[in-house]
Amino acid sequence: MGIQAGKIGVRALGISESFVKGESKRSILAGVVIRQDLIVDGFSFNYTTVGGMDSTASMLALYRRLERDDINLLMLNGCVISWFNVVDLHELNEETGRPVICVTYEESEGIDKYFKEYFEDWKTRLEICKRNGTRDKITLHTGQQVFARFIGIEEDTGKRILDRFTIEGGIPEPLRISRILARAILKSELGRNL
Repeated sequence: MGIQAGKIGVRALGISESFVKGESKRSILAGVVIRQDLIVDGFSFNYTTVGGMDSTASMLALYRRLERDDINLLMLNGCVISWFNVVDLHELNEETGRPVICVTYEESEGIDKYFKEYFEDWKTRLEICKRNGTRDKITLHTGQQVFARFIGIEEDTGKRILDRFTIEGGIPEPLRISRILARAILKSELGRNL
């Protein structure tokens, strides 16, 4: 699917999660559809298992619940979420037919040792991580650096899209708003401040 980074009608589905480590058995997934002119255009929600391996299926269900064919790409706040629940970025791309941009914000020494320490299915988790590929260090128009993976989209186009969706700092609006929303839902479910 070709995407023109300057087109106002481009819509991104930003997906973020929230959970309380050591307390939550499931994590809130919040999806926010935002047009490139930064108009919020839809919401969707789901749950995924903390420490499980269902994040990809959960995100696909969240996407399908929207029942929309005008979403141009998916944007994720990380691909190892909910305490090592690994998202298969290629499966998301293939099943939705949409490019996927996965953004993270810090350097990492790797997580292989944690997979091996905590999970019997560590080989499966590691295999998906390796298939997701390496992260590219990107400097946004704001001067902030992020790390991104681009699946089904060229890096230069993906970077222009990240720039268009980022008003300030280093977090694109679909991810900033979906993260706020996921946290708000978690707070409401728990009935307390976090």
